[in-house]
Amino acid sequence: MSYYEALGLKKEPFSTSPDPDFLYRSSAHESVLKRLEIAIRLKRGMSLVFGDVGMGKTTLSRVLLQEFMNDTGVIFHMILDPDYNSEFQFLEKLVKMFGITPNARTTHDYKEEIEKYLFRKGVDENKTVILLIDEGQKLTAGFLEILRTFLNYETNDYKLLQLVILSQLELLNKVKRVKNFYDRVAFRYIVNPLDEVETKEMIGFRLRQAGLPDDKTLFSEESIGLIHEHSRGYPRRIAMLCHDALEELIIEDKDVVDGSIAEKVIRREEI
Repeated sequence: MSYYEALGLKKEPFSTSPDPDFLYRSSAHESVLKRLEIAIRLKRGMSLVFGDVGMGKTTLSRVLLQEFMNDTGVIFHMILDPDYNSEFQFLEKLVKMFGITPNARTTHDYKEEIEKYLFRKGVDENKTVILLIDEGQKLTAGFLEILRTFLNYETNDYKLLQLVILSQLELLNKVKRVKNFYDRVAFRYIVNPLDEVETKEMIGFRLRQAGLPDDKTLFSEESIGLIHEHSRGYPRRIAMLCHDALEELIIEDKDVVDGSIAEKVIRREEI
């Protein structure tokens, strides 16, 4: 029996996998999702979302995909890790992902075929083409230049490609060094860590999603304060500490994670 079943839960509450159902929508997460959807619906072009490791950017991408999944007017493409050896390889990935059969295998031909694809889908078929790239800090200057070219494809009213890049902040300097790239950003946002109130809400939300009754709690106020302080409000670190705390809760045969349990798992993490 897994630890969460021993606590009367139906699911693992603190997995670090990017499950959209377990994304706690803080005010920052809610804002970025709404504003991303607006930018995409209006076909404004490029959106940049920045955040440190563990801030929930990958889960945000899954939520965004989920929200557009059943929209027949949208074509959603996603690159989870743009770690390619060359610009040619990057273009080749895009061509295959878009389902294009090129006449020749050259950089020039790939760009032309992608341009035709975007005009066909975006104008002839009136579709919204979304390309979401996670781990955007891995994009090279050459890859950014390719994406800048695609953002030039537009009608009098809208951009043909809706580009969403999720990245650590280090991408910002790269973007600013590519001529005429940063001024094409329609929407930019930095996802900041959770405060202590939001940390408490995140823990409660995840436990309820996992099946905990509304009138029950598994974490004391003291333990939540310690977890927030040590995690600095980073959702992934909060989840990892809470997972370890619940395991310790069972080992010690207690009903609630108190300060002593929280301190114990925090010390263990620092070893």
